Amino acid sequence: MENTMPKDSHQSAAEFHELAAHVHRAAAVHHGKEDHQTGHEHSKQALVHANRAFQSSEEAHRKSVQSTGKP
Repeated sequence: MENTMPKDSHQSAAEFHELAAHVHRAAAVHHGKEDHQTGHEHSKQALVHANRAFQSSEEAHRKSVQSTGKP
């Protein structure tokens, strides 16, 4: 039987990366409109999503290595 990589962890990582990108774009729009307070809040939220994306990516990589035996 062939080893398969777990897709759920990769999907989760991708979703957090997309959320971070979306919120970064929203922050840029608010900063461009000189609404720096809202832009700053969006930037902080984007950082949270980016950190979750990084953690999810590391977990997905770890699971891939476990399931395939290859780094």
